[in-house]
Amino acid sequence: MKKIINAPEQYTDDMLNGIYAAHPDMVKYTENDLRCYCIAQKKQGKVAIITGGGTGHLPLFLGYVGENLLDGCGVGGVFQSPCAEQIYNVAKEVESGAGILFLYGNYTGDIMNFDMASELLEMDDIKTASIVGADDVLSNKDVAVRRGVAGIFFMYKCAGARAARMGTLEEVLAAAKKAKDNTRTVGFALTPCIIPEIGRSNFTLADGEMAFGMGIHGEPGVWNGPVKTADELAGESVDKILSDMPLGAGEEVCVLINGLGATSQEELYILSGSVHKLLNKKGIRIHRTFVGEYATSMEMAGASVSICRMADEEMKQWIDMPVHTPFYTQV
Repeated sequence: MKKIINAPEQYTDDMLNGIYAAHPDMVKYTENDLRCYCIAQKKQGKVAIITGGGTGHLPLFLGYVGENLLDGCGVGGVFQSPCAEQIYNVAKEVESGAGILFLYGNYTGDIMNFDMASELLEMDDIKTASIVGADDVLSNKDVAVRRGVAGIFFMYKCAGARAARMGTLEEVLAAAKKAKDNTRTVGFALTPCIIPEIGRSNFTLADGEMAFGMGIHGEPGVWNGPVKTADELAGESVDKILSDMPLGAGEEVCVLINGLGATSQEELYILSGSVHKLLNKKGIRIHRTFVGEYATSMEMAGASVSICRMADEEMKQWIDMPVHTPFYTQV
């Protein structure tokens, strides 16, 4: 294992100390717990949006805490859920009178701990609502149990924009749900990754082999086989997405081409070009394209393709709203 670290067991806290030192004007922690990560200055009367999840996915999850996006994040260890107490403490710090929306990935540990935090907040007479990202098409036929992956970015954008415009808790939840209902993702891995505290790869791939449908924690995909071309990967990804969320000529979408941690920008743009060709051929209009690292898996090589259907003009305005965090800026 070759990583720029001090000790494997300090990986998450050392990372957080570095973030707080670099960006004290934008983010802070509360309750003397580095893992209670939140925006430096809250806005009174605004719905607060809280996310959370394991380390190893930057900029997901904490990287989207900032202006016109999220207000706080419970930070777990590498690929581990934050605890209920951390989520509760973050929520108490950023709550400003309009309620709390919990918005996070569809994983068992996260669901349990966010539900516990919600119960604690209800005891404090703080209103909460919850929604999970579940965009990974190949993880399950049942939408209710699908994994949440890079497509949660669109939920963050829509919910964050609606909250910034001082929407009610019900309106912010509805904005997140609109994005969820119209977003699908397919991903694939070319290499495994190494969890610092384990010190070895979390799965294996032979030379010249890739995994299609692989999850961001190394969950098995739908096939392992020879590495395909960008055009072939784009074709299979788009086919899987459109078979689950049919789109007709003239409909408008946003596209997210996401790198998993060790894929070059050049490769991502090659993949983006392949996806654009396919959608243009089908007469599907592209409102906006996002290319880069939005939900990684340590140093895993690979990518994912997300398509978000623009349900109406208001949704396009939410997606287009400028945002600013230590990790992501959109003008």
